[in-house]
Amino acid sequence: MHYTGTIWRPPYEASSLLLEVTAGCTHHKCKFCTLYHELPFSFRMSPLEDVEADLIEAREQYRLWKNYKVSRTFLTGANPFVLKTERLLKIAGMVRQYFPECQTLGCFARITDIAIKTDEELQKLHQTGYDGLTIGMETADDEALIFMNKGYLAEDILKQCSRLDAAHISYNFFYLTSISGAGKGEAGARKTAEVCNQLHPKLIGANMLTIYPESELYQEIQRGNWQEEGEIEKYRELKVLIQELRIPVVFAAMGASNAIQMQGRLPEDKEKLIKILEEIISTVSEQELRRYRRNLRHL
Repeated sequence: MHYTGTIWRPPYEASSLLLEVTAGCTHHKCKFCTLYHELPFSFRMSPLEDVEADLIEAREQYRLWKNYKVSRTFLTGANPFVLKTERLLKIAGMVRQYFPECQTLGCFARITDIAIKTDEELQKLHQTGYDGLTIGMETADDEALIFMNKGYLAEDILKQCSRLDAAHISYNFFYLTSISGAGKGEAGARKTAEVCNQLHPKLIGANMLTIYPESELYQEIQRGNWQEEGEIEKYRELKVLIQELRIPVVFAAMGASNAIQMQGRLPEDKEKLIKILEEIISTVSEQELRRYRRNLRHL
């Protein structure tokens, strides 16, 4: 298989066929991100011959598991949804050629990737099976989005994800706890909930900001331009986010960046999740949580 560097996927894509169609990120400017630091380039499209060769190889491997069916394919790379609609449709056709049982295709997407597609293109992508996009919205706090060089604002999240809703393309959000900085997390959580409450994400997955020396954010901290939240403060921020959400959605904090993992469905499990967070805030020490963060070598 033509895999380049570390292959990142959401936890819920564990059973999907992972097919590389891009490598790296078209934006590659977020101050906190080190996920693609190892690549010698920012972004690369996979040649379609490589994609087809991987599909052939995967088909042969899956045939060894006689009863296994590929119901979903996850296209890898930081934001494959940036590809032109024509190419995405061609890739979908190739997947169906070798895995006719595949029902849906997903991938990571940036807000800006949605903006470059027309409503008609989004409808066509939905009809071809694109569904369950994973979007690193991070926050709806404009001050944080600008400082971190995300390349969009809260109004863009609202506008572009409303277009996904209209096209019936489902999506999941990644929320980055602590992105607003010390003393600002709870306000950022409220702003994020305000935007999410106007949309229809299937899942909001919380990750906790972990700062590595090779990131630009680390340099900003050294210059005194930004301060990270404390570990307990991060859990207070999550508590506010859950309290303020008014939509039916799965909330999950399941990635490695979360020292204590949790998952539930809102609104049914709201009180249960809040109780878990309150117990963490009142019984777990800042030092213990900080030790976990320091020992987290990679996400």
